[in-house]
Amino acid sequence: MGKIKDIIGYERIDSYEPEKLEKLRHHYAEILNLIGEDPKREGLIETPLRVAKSIQFLTQGYDHDPEEILLSAKFKEDYREMVIVKDIEIFSMCEHHMIPFIGKAHVAYIPNGYITGLSKIARVVEAYARRLQVQERLTSQIKDAINNTLNPLGVAVVIEAKHLCMAMRGIQKQSSVTTTSDFTGAFNKQETRNEFINLISAKLS
Repeated sequence: MGKIKDIIGYERIDSYEPEKLEKLRHHYAEILNLIGEDPKREGLIETPLRVAKSIQFLTQGYDHDPEEILLSAKFKEDYREMVIVKDIEIFSMCEHHMIPFIGKAHVAYIPNGYITGLSKIARVVEAYARRLQVQERLTSQIKDAINNTLNPLGVAVVIEAKHLCMAMRGIQKQSSVTTTSDFTGAFNKQETRNEFINLISAKLS
């Protein structure tokens, strides 16, 4: 078990279930055999174990409840202007090929009597991203978690991501970026939506 300080100040704990770890290690060793490699050669001896730990880390979102994350820092506040957390880094894996897609999420909500800690928004994004995903579902899940827990006047989520399954296999288009969005409440009004888009597009001087 290792402990690492993450970028938003939380102490991340990397823990692994021994039984699950051993089963994964065994299966990854078998995969190496099936693709024609020798899992007993020097460079690969520890690879099945490393990959077993890696996949547990990359899918740790299944162990977290995003709505509970938001509720753990829900505060009454009479603020009814837009709250935006933009450029939240995303590292997820496409559920179709288990190949990564990486990018950024931009999340906004308009409070209706309650706010949440800003870092909790990033943690919600992380909890859903660290699962086997499709970008469309990820976008809606983030929106729904905020909408269900804070009951705000509106929620907006935009995700821009590069899918390595498109860059490495299939159509092999290295520069393509996929953008998805989901809006609810006040963000269905064109004026509010435009304000959000302008703010996430702006660069701080």
